[in-house]
Parts: sequence; structure tokens; C-alpha cells
Amino acid sequence: MRAVITRVLSASVAVRDGARAGETRAIGPGLLVLLGVAPGDDEAAAKKLADKILALRIFSNADGKFDKSVSDLKGELLVVSQFTLFAELKGGRRPDFGGAARPELAAPLCARFADLLAASGLTVRAGEFGASMAVHSVNDGPVTIVADTALF
Repeated sequence: MRAVITRVLSASVAVRDGARAGETRAIGPGLLVLLGVAPGDDEAAAKKLADKILALRIFSNADGKFDKSVSDLKGELLVVSQFTLFAELKGGRRPDFGGAARPELAAPLCARFADLLAASGLTVRAGEFGASMAVHSVNDGPVTIVADTALF
């Protein structure tokens, strides 16, 4: 699994098509997590990434040092599925998304990942898997980290 984790003052996702078109999900201070699933990913990868994100110390303490996690601050999380995180650019000018998992695997793993985050007791919102969405964020810092379970 691969995630782009952004510390935000606020973030929202508006569903633009499908059965839930027009629905908006929003959070206050916390983390926006763009989540990609690879073909070999499983629940163990989802748990590893969720645990890493919940404990990631990217919020400042009183001295301005990164010493607090989203869990410490009781922040909120917005998870948005993003198959484009596995884009391959080796060929021409059009990205190849063959490195992303098929929807049959990715959709339940994205949902499970959000459930694992929510099990922490924090507020978790999620986008609509497979839908066209408008994502808005007010970055805090800015602080953005890329995490890949293949690397930890």
C-alpha cells in the first residue's frame, strides 16, 4: 500500500458522480490520506500502514519540534482512494496504472484501512471508491509524507 499523508487544517471530498453524487465528507485539523493499493496488498499491509499513520509524529509540540501524532492530538482523518499513486511513467507521456490493484481487491482494502483507523477512536471520513471526486485541503505547514508498506 502506498499513501500520501498531508497534515491539514481542514480537508473535504465531494462526490461528483454515482449514487452519492453531491455528498461531501469533511474533517477539521488532522490528516488527509491519499491511499493506493497494489496487487499484492492484504489486511496485514493495511494494518501496518494504519498503525504507522496513527503513530506518525508530524505535529509540532510547544517547541516547534515534530513530536505529536494525530492520535495524540485527537485529530481527524480523511481517506481518499487514489489508484494513480501506482502510476508508471516509463513509456510515453500517458501513465500506465497497471501497478495498481484491481477494484475487487482495492475497494475492500481501502474500506478495511479506514475501519482500522477508526478503531483508534478518532473521527475518520472516506471518499467514495471509484467515484469522481473533488478533493479540497488546507495544508498545515505544509507537511506531506509519502509512505509505502514495501519500504517499512
